[in-house]
Amino acid sequence: MFFASDNTAPVAPEVMDALAQANQGYATPYGDDTLMSAARSRLRQVFGAPDAAVYLVATGTAANALSLALCTPPWGAVFCHRDAHVEVDECGAPAFFTGGAKLVLIDGAHARMSPDSLARALAAGDGSVHDVQRSMLSLTNVTENGTVYSPDQIRALTGLAKAHGLPCHMDGARFANALVALGCTPAELTWKAGIDMLSFGGTKNGLMGVEAVVIFDPAKAWEFELRRKRAGHLFSKHRYLSAQMLAYLTDDLWLTLARQANAAAARLSQGFATIPGGSLVHPTEANAVFAAWPRGRHRQAKAQGAQYSLAPFSQSMDGPDAVPLSARLVCSWCTSDDDVDRFLDLIRS
Repeated sequence: MFFASDNTAPVAPEVMDALAQANQGYATPYGDDTLMSAARSRLRQVFGAPDAAVYLVATGTAANALSLALCTPPWGAVFCHRDAHVEVDECGAPAFFTGGAKLVLIDGAHARMSPDSLARALAAGDGSVHDVQRSMLSLTNVTENGTVYSPDQIRALTGLAKAHGLPCHMDGARFANALVALGCTPAELTWKAGIDMLSFGGTKNGLMGVEAVVIFDPAKAWEFELRRKRAGHLFSKHRYLSAQMLAYLTDDLWLTLARQANAAAARLSQGFATIPGGSLVHPTEANAVFAAWPRGRHRQAKAQGAQYSLAPFSQSMDGPDAVPLSARLVCSWCTSDDDVDRFLDLIRS
């Protein structure tokens, strides 16, 4: 009953096998290995973007912060939702990597930015020397509340940004989960909808630790290489990143793993309708469930070893049993039907 996060799950067996195979003999370092060449070609094929620049880093924070720094000067403004991962979970990395750029926080229900709120933010300020300068838009898909942006929703937001000449970034730590939830193509969810660069996640979906930065405008490639090296994120034994990413993309493993996680979340979400006093806090659209149920049943679940997070964290387990507390439960590629059913039975009894 481990629902704390999808990055608590083990590495997919296919990925471990690929790492073992990559560990044979010698390989050119710093991303010049043959596995990286194959992974780059496969990602370009997946996105229908033959000229895209593709780079690997070991963490989502590096992928996001380096991407934002690529298009944002120290006096710049990055427009993002107030609950975006780059705002609430990166320990100021975007400001650090950009040299001091400001995150401008936008409202919208269920962690999805609304076009009206973005339009108002973009219209604010006069662009004078006294203001931070509009620099880029960043969207999180899957959002921090487990919802997804459709291609049409993305297009509406990127259209507003591009009317001001701003490039657009997507934090896709759970991109695979968003993609299989929507049933569209990777191209439709990114560059065809106005996204210029993508942090393509893998660690939360069965990899040991690798994320890809896909830059659809290759004119930015050399600068990204320099920033990655200067920031200490160019791996020497790069083949171990490459092997993971190539295995992830082979035979659409990345989509298979995401479907399993999303299906488990759907089963869990539907089960809350049978919990006395249970309700959903946000729509379940990918692999995360946000639900509320009585405190006494939370204590019961925790006592039996269930792993999940209260959301927000400030809620207390102390107090009357009947008072509902809200929680975040994330399903991974290896969350089984039995895991879900045991948990539901536990808080239902």
